[in-house]
Amino acid sequence: MKVVFMGTAELSCASLEQLAADRAFSLAAVVTQPDKPKGRELKLTPSPVKVLAEKLRLPVLQPLKARDEQFINQLRELAPDLLVVVAYGQILPQAILDVPPQGCLNVHTSLLPQYRGAAPIQWAIANGDPETGVTIMKMDAGLDTGPILSVRRTAILPTDDSQSLHDRLARLGAELLVETIPGYVAGKIVPQPQPAAGGSYASKIKKDDGRIDWRQPAQTIGNRLRAFTPWPGAFTSWSSTLGLPASKDTPRTEPKNQMLKIWKAEVLPQPGVPGTILAADKTGIIVACGQGALRISELQREGGKRLSAEAFLAGCPLKPGAVLV
Repeated sequence: MKVVFMGTAELSCASLEQLAADRAFSLAAVVTQPDKPKGRELKLTPSPVKVLAEKLRLPVLQPLKARDEQFINQLRELAPDLLVVVAYGQILPQAILDVPPQGCLNVHTSLLPQYRGAAPIQWAIANGDPETGVTIMKMDAGLDTGPILSVRRTAILPTDDSQSLHDRLARLGAELLVETIPGYVAGKIVPQPQPAAGGSYASKIKKDDGRIDWRQPAQTIGNRLRAFTPWPGAFTSWSSTLGLPASKDTPRTEPKNQMLKIWKAEVLPQPGVPGTILAADKTGIIVACGQGALRISELQREGGKRLSAEAFLAGCPLKPGAVLV
């Protein structure tokens, strides 16, 4: 079976690798988004999918826009039987969906119709869901609204953050994809419309989503911390006086709000005024929340390294009574 694969993000790579390793599929081309400038020098950097495709010696197409007529004509000339789309990053026009006779299949990392959209993994963790999964869907013109072919579920573990869950769902999605395609093509798997009830939208993550509101319950903050690790991270601010003690040569510096990034924390039942540091020692930094408290065990000062609470406090003392905002 001739397949064209469309993907860009790291999430896509497991599915591409699985398809390439299966002799039932012939990959005619890999479509990914154009190289993008990254880093301080704004060096053009290929997508993870392009890197993998070149390693596998597969032809790569990088249209600026999926709606480009020249690109759509290229797809028609390739004459694929099936198009597989995983985290490509653009909405596909109907003209592309109509190219392959078997249609276009998508690997989506949620239990549709829940969490349609850009960030299903993060919002499932942030909302405290006990489980999530992957859905193989036949694409239509809507946003993740197409009929369902197959589903695989997995528990969201208390230790999961968005990276660990991402990696697990990428593997599950790849396995389910290659298991599903033969039955779908043979007519043994009939696409089922998504349920009318229970739909939700997972909006794209913004940097400010990681800002901690200490008025929220500790469990809610803990969930968001895991959801937004590694990006954008869960962060707060504290007021500190930087520099040396005042003298005629070194005047006293004014207090400055400095960002703290929280990497790991556990929920405690301890009460207190939200944002107030209740204790700070080698076992962790306990901060009161709207309900309960968080014991922070790993954190990072702005411009500094990720440290254990004990190592952090050795060089940057935080004392009970200080307030995080």
